[in-house]
Amino acid sequence: MHFKIFWVFFKVGMLGYGGGPSSIPLVHKEVVDTYKWMTDDEFQDALAIGNVLPGPIITKLGGYIGHLQKGWLGMVNAVFATILPTIILMIILLNLFTEFKDLGWVQGMSHGVMPVVGVMLFIMTYEFLTKAKARTTWRFLILFTLIAFGLLAVLNVHPAIIILLIVAFSLLRKERRV
Repeated sequence: MHFKIFWVFFKVGMLGYGGGPSSIPLVHKEVVDTYKWMTDDEFQDALAIGNVLPGPIITKLGGYIGHLQKGWLGMVNAVFATILPTIILMIILLNLFTEFKDLGWVQGMSHGVMPVVGVMLFIMTYEFLTKAKARTTWRFLILFTLIAFGLLAVLNVHPAIIILLIVAFSLLRKERRV
């Protein structure tokens, strides 16, 4: 089990190009679909809690999932597995990128990654909304999204405050369809 935890988060560290948000679908695929360590709802809860806490989301998810599976040793294992390949790859890639940054194919490659990350985030958002729809109505989801957007874009409220408000709302709300 320790090797599986290490391998999952090592792969995420190796393949998660683009930062934490682009790695979340990879973690979801491994943790929920492949190994079934968590349900979709448990993963969404872990993701929501992880977003409230400071620091990189993938190390927080890794630590939490590793701890659920194998206690403190599992947590250290998952966090180390997540950090190690990132450090190694960043040193190697930054040296290579600096060396060859003016080549056209290097510039094209860096621009080609952006749409892939965008599609992955769109798919994750769609799946999240589909699951959220099962618990509420489209009218509520649209209203909730517009309020959150208004707080972020118009009133310039910090995202952490909005997340805390959502967590408080969820905890205080009765288990019923809105």
